[in-house]
Amino acid sequence: METHQKANASSDVKHLDYLIIGAGISGIGAAYHLRKRFPESSFAVLEAMDGHGGTWWTHRYPGARSDSDLYTYGYSFKPWRGRSIATADEIRAYLEEVIEENGLTPHLHYGHKVTSASWSSQDRRWTLKVLRTDTGETLTFTTGFLWMCSGYYDHAKGHTPEWPGMQDFKGRIVHPQHWPQDLDCAGKRVVIVGSGATAATLIPALADSVAHVTMLQRTPTFFSADPWAHPLEAPLRALDLPEEWTHEIMRRAQIAKMGEIVRMSFEQPEGLRAFLMEQARAHLPEGFDVNKHFNPSYRPWQQRIAVIPDGDLFGAIRSGKASVVTDTIERFDATGIQLTSGERLDADIIVTATGFNMKFFGGVPFSVDGEAVDFTQRVTYRGVMIQGVPNMAYTLGYFRWSWTLRADLVSDLVCRLIEHMRQEGRSVVEPTLSAADVDMPRLPWMSSENFNAGYVMRAQHHLFRQGDRHPWKHHMEYAEELSILPALQPNDEALAYR
Repeated sequence: METHQKANASSDVKHLDYLIIGAGISGIGAAYHLRKRFPESSFAVLEAMDGHGGTWWTHRYPGARSDSDLYTYGYSFKPWRGRSIATADEIRAYLEEVIEENGLTPHLHYGHKVTSASWSSQDRRWTLKVLRTDTGETLTFTTGFLWMCSGYYDHAKGHTPEWPGMQDFKGRIVHPQHWPQDLDCAGKRVVIVGSGATAATLIPALADSVAHVTMLQRTPTFFSADPWAHPLEAPLRALDLPEEWTHEIMRRAQIAKMGEIVRMSFEQPEGLRAFLMEQARAHLPEGFDVNKHFNPSYRPWQQRIAVIPDGDLFGAIRSGKASVVTDTIERFDATGIQLTSGERLDADIIVTATGFNMKFFGGVPFSVDGEAVDFTQRVTYRGVMIQGVPNMAYTLGYFRWSWTLRADLVSDLVCRLIEHMRQEGRSVVEPTLSAADVDMPRLPWMSSENFNAGYVMRAQHHLFRQGDRHPWKHHMEYAEELSILPALQPNDEALAYR
């Protein structure tokens, strides 16, 4: 691989040793690791949106926040100084510090949307067509190694079901992913359709200003009323320890806590269910029907357990400014929603907090030596690379654990693969099935028994597959991968170098 940035045969083609796609938490983390491990190499981060943050750039609805703690959602190399739970603005500011402190700004290219990626075995490089969204011009980038860090959101379009009569509603219908900055909810009757983390965030953020806000849910969600600040934070900071020490102690405490919750979700699911139900009862008004509104039919952590800091969702309900209705929609009409039960909800504004659409690899069409890559016919290698796709890695985080715990592990592994290639004088690495693995079953990327969130189940037919054996599987638990990925040797027999 070339070790300096240069023009290709045409001055219109920009070649770099490495290209990272996406400037969210995965892409910025990948850029940090590349710059630290290979400071003499050229690389760029291409981001389709107009700024960094990914999820936290897209989500601008009132109260937007993480429901993962920031000691584990933050990077292992960058201490987090705030409360355990953070707002979108605080997370973007944290990422801005990482960018500035590590000299990443010159490598970030916003408004650069990748429209195609093609691999040439003869040239041993990727060619990417890139649209400059500000000028409309098409650019060409080439690279020896492509690292997809675009997450799994379709940032352009959130998921909104089609209900009868939506066109008859005279108020406003908005999706949180596309929140209008001029939307004034003050004094209005707001119905939020959905009961996930987004709905649980919006309700306390709006409750004080609206006439009333109703969470309309088809089925309940598990919630955990964790504090904004972990009880250990204040005592540790009072000791005036180095920031790195405080961060590491808090990080380990949060990992241990999450490990116990995940263990219980598999081994003692009814015990965990009972704990969450009792926690809800303690925060809600006496006589509130917790079993109807907050007791899902699925196992805890079969979908995300949404964190509500200091129980603020429950507090909004307790205050009388918010309510929960568990029912299904028959149709919209001019002034609200008619429910299947015969009841109706009057509304001035309806928010469809009904989830998002998954879009892996930014929806970029891939080809290898002129043939389109159908990812649904290929299996993952350790959840890091794709069988038969050379010199391409990707970063996907966890569902139950903080996303960044996995991003850090993947970054280390990818950098070790690159280092191995350099040491061995190889320019190509490709996950390759052995003769014994060619006919193995192709299983869904995600088992519904493991995790059955609607956005995953809706997208299964678009996603790559996994095998029934290692290394052709995607691990889902940090406690498992913490021992597997760091120990993985780059000379793994499933990786073909040339």
